[in-house]
Amino acid sequence: MTRPDLTGDGPVPLADSGDGSLALADTGDRPVTPPDTGDRPVALVDTGDRPVLLAETGARDWSPATARARFRAGLAGPTAGVAAGHTQANLIAVPADWAYDMLLFCQRNPRPCPVLDVTDAGAVTTVLAPGADLRTDLPRYRVWRDGELVAEPTDAREYWRDDLVTFLLGCSFTFEWALAGAGVPIRHVEQGRNVPMYVTDRECRPAGRLRGPMVVSMRPVPPEHLRAAIRESGLLPAVHGGPVHCGDPAALGIADLARPDFGDPVEMAPDDIPVFWACGVTPQAAVMASRPPFALTHAPGQMFLTDARDEQYRVVGVD
Repeated sequence: MTRPDLTGDGPVPLADSGDGSLALADTGDRPVTPPDTGDRPVALVDTGDRPVLLAETGARDWSPATARARFRAGLAGPTAGVAAGHTQANLIAVPADWAYDMLLFCQRNPRPCPVLDVTDAGAVTTVLAPGADLRTDLPRYRVWRDGELVAEPTDAREYWRDDLVTFLLGCSFTFEWALAGAGVPIRHVEQGRNVPMYVTDRECRPAGRLRGPMVVSMRPVPPEHLRAAIRESGLLPAVHGGPVHCGDPAALGIADLARPDFGDPVEMAPDDIPVFWACGVTPQAAVMASRPPFALTHAPGQMFLTDARDEQYRVVGVD
């Protein structure tokens, strides 16, 4: 599959793991408070090809209901750093006759596609956020026809179909609060950018008519914080869990970190290690590869804010 153009110092030899087994000293950790985001209309900055949500005082303290109300009113942008402590979710809705294939695809590929909820056909609500409307309460959607992106509305009611089955999948924005609490810097939030995401050369396990490559998100991590990043994300398997790779991006078939397939490039500190997590944009890559007649998804990085708390999905870890 050819990577879609939807955006516009040496490798570190680290183990491809997510189980916290890397033998690195866990030293120098310092508390890092994620940048706050706001209780007034969020400012946007033009990066040259599209606007990016800026962190603004207060949005980390929004309730999920407040965030959804603002998105319903037309506010759009990446949701990293919004509604601290609440689980965020990727969304993909497919016609009912494709729903079994999608469910099987998720079951066979749980790292990029961890299922949090699946709706009945035509339902516009979820148990993860009673009273929310899946057609209106995300910042931005993507509409796909025969595998081609045809629209990116902020309100999907015009495109909604009564036969759509919606899948809500765990999102790595959820574990960023745990990373920050352990002292791991979150570079894309610091820089007011969307997280960079890349199509890899690792094929997912096919399911029925669905196939496609795994997509990963990347966060630069200083070496002294790597153990904490692996440990904290690994305790949240329902939102992708630990990294799938640390170090050389070429091992995933990624040629240039400065050119993500989705999201925005981030600036890395000189000693930062690129760390890659499985990403819930993977079903969108499957849509492009498999070309179902119709699909509706979130725009990458612009997630559904659920009422669930992060700790509901945290497993018990042993140091």
